[in-house]
Amino acid sequence: MNAADTAFVLVSAALVLLMTPGLAIFYGGLTRSKNVLSTMMHSFFLMGLASVLWVVYGYSLAFGHDVGGFVGGLNHFMCSGVGADVKKGLTIPHSVFMCFQMMFVIITPALISGAFAERMKFSSFILFMVLWITVVYAPICHWVWGEGGWLKKLGILDFAGGLVVHLNCGVAALVAAIVVGKREGYGTRPFIPHNLTLTLLGVGLLWFGWFGFNAGSELAVDGVAANAFMVTHIAAATGCLTWVVAEWILRGKPTTLGLASGAIAGLGSITPASGFVGPGAALVIGGVAGVICYAAVLAKDKLGYDDSLDVVGIHGVGGVWGTLATGLFASTLINSSGANGLFYGNASQFGIQAIGVLATLAYCFIVTVILLYIVKMIAGLRVKTVDEEAGVDTSVHGEVGYNW
Repeated sequence: MNAADTAFVLVSAALVLLMTPGLAIFYGGLTRSKNVLSTMMHSFFLMGLASVLWVVYGYSLAFGHDVGGFVGGLNHFMCSGVGADVKKGLTIPHSVFMCFQMMFVIITPALISGAFAERMKFSSFILFMVLWITVVYAPICHWVWGEGGWLKKLGILDFAGGLVVHLNCGVAALVAAIVVGKREGYGTRPFIPHNLTLTLLGVGLLWFGWFGFNAGSELAVDGVAANAFMVTHIAAATGCLTWVVAEWILRGKPTTLGLASGAIAGLGSITPASGFVGPGAALVIGGVAGVICYAAVLAKDKLGYDDSLDVVGIHGVGGVWGTLATGLFASTLINSSGANGLFYGNASQFGIQAIGVLATLAYCFIVTVILLYIVKMIAGLRVKTVDEEAGVDTSVHGEVGYNW
């Protein structure tokens, strides 16, 4: 066991956990004031729900003994065998690795909640999240990061969650937005963020926590972790600039919402590549992300789905771009444990990345559709129209975010 590595991963885990309250604040500011608490409740509730599921069986399904390359077994049920002993192949206690990964399973489904904000029943939200974590997140996590996972054996490069987190939640968000349906009055009345000050505070916390998300995924204090830290910031900085410039050109005004969205687009896109690419590639990845994610957000109205907080356009599109870009820019000069990408003479790596994107997209889409219709049959999906008009804060939770 290495004490420095252990301390680094513990701090990184705390930073990743901080991202979920940051997300709650970010999302809360983007909704109407009558739904601020219910929106934030989704993220905070998952800090409890996802943690318990992870301890009981989620960690085992993701990182237990391989079962056919698809999912882990139940050898770590109730965290059996997860203690202070060093995890095989690492220099940190097994319990520290488990806790670090726990923070990922908290924020991933929390990201999905932005797609159906302001209209989903809380009981249905809970049931859907239990099912989704169990049969979507855990298997895909095992494919990519678990010993014996089929994508890992294929040679997929996903340093910190381009597939496991961002594409996964983006696809689920698209399905949820379509199946749950549009908010009452969508397209005929304005849906204006009630507090962009909160949103900017949330982005600041997310940006800060993302250093633990990406650099911490090296699970050691070394040059790869330092590189991941560096390129994370570079991509975020470039993403916010290109998004602002793009909307300034198209709409004539640079907005704080665009700045915030561009930073998240850059952060999400660099996530899979952060341990494999250098600063020049990070400039390209973040810069392109700001433009294509902005274009994807603009396209949702034409495509006719109501993704309340732009999860699909930012995380889904960003996850695809970042994963494919890893297959272009990855270099063993940055990480000898990785692989070279297309631009470094290895065209096959880009193909592997594309297979990962297609497999994650197809599996998540199909299974999420099934899960949502199961929840719809059992409990329904939406609050009543009168409750939605009154606001989910008061109709479901009996509270208000602001007592003027």
